[in-house]
Amino acid sequence: MSKKLAFAIVLVGFAAACAPKQPEPVVPVVPVTTEPVYQGKYGAN
Repeated sequence: MSKKLAFAIVLVGFAAACAPKQPEPVVPVVPVTTEPVYQGKYGAN
């Protein structure tokens, strides 16, 4: 019984390894923006 079980596990693993691979989703890269600089109470005056 254990030889049949081991053979079944190996067969399932082999079938999973030979299955076509799914393409991985590509995550778009968002550019990092700089923080606004504090310019005083009344702006750049």
